[in-house]
Amino acid sequence: MSDENDMNNNAGDNTIAEYATYEDYLDSQITPLDMYYLEDKELARQLVELGYRGTGEPLKREEFSSKKKAAEMFRLSKHNTTKVLCGQDKDLTGFPFLKALAEREEANRNGKLMSIIFIRTHNSKGQEISGYIDYAHRLKIESFEQYFSRKKTLLPRPSDMSFYNWETQICTCNATPNFQVIADNESGLLFKNKRDRKIINVDPKESKPGDNSTRTEISTHEYIQVVIYDHFTRRKN
Repeated sequence: MSDENDMNNNAGDNTIAEYATYEDYLDSQITPLDMYYLEDKELARQLVELGYRGTGEPLKREEFSSKKKAAEMFRLSKHNTTKVLCGQDKDLTGFPFLKALAEREEANRNGKLMSIIFIRTHNSKGQEISGYIDYAHRLKIESFEQYFSRKKTLLPRPSDMSFYNWETQICTCNATPNFQVIADNESGLLFKNKRDRKIINVDPKESKPGDNSTRTEISTHEYIQVVIYDHFTRRKN
């Protein structure tokens, strides 16, 4: 049949994956008795390749390479499918913000939830900064292992949806794959979800941020202020 069928039939062939090279594969079929009589490994390999030694029909070099490539693709695909969440099994006792992020990580990765994180804090220079972060987008472009392991502190950046440095008065706004920024509205800053076109109003004076959205303030010693806006989406299959 086709190479595609060969790939499907052998994608999970752990036997092929065990061998680093075609020569290793041939060597696996050479017995101590073969070497006793032949006394030449190269000759023994040639005999295996020609089908005079070993068990069953041996793979040709091209077939071996094809099956090994398919097995590696299958391994990588399986690894990506079963990827462990960064916040999973982390002891986040005493870190309510990180715990809140860990609780939302899977839903933000699979698209069922899109969270906007508002952070107000100080940067390394002691300057007060604030900003709105597209959590789902950040999860895709960087590893959150560094944050959940507390090796690094999550901070808003000029590249996030909204960023403001209160000392330098630098202000930036950027659309993301998930949200459009509406900065010139009378009601203040708004974010429009690109999937369902719903508006998220981050004005704290509003009783509700919008349809299918909630506002949760996190009390934490790590930042001046943290608020998470959760927008629930209906993901199409």
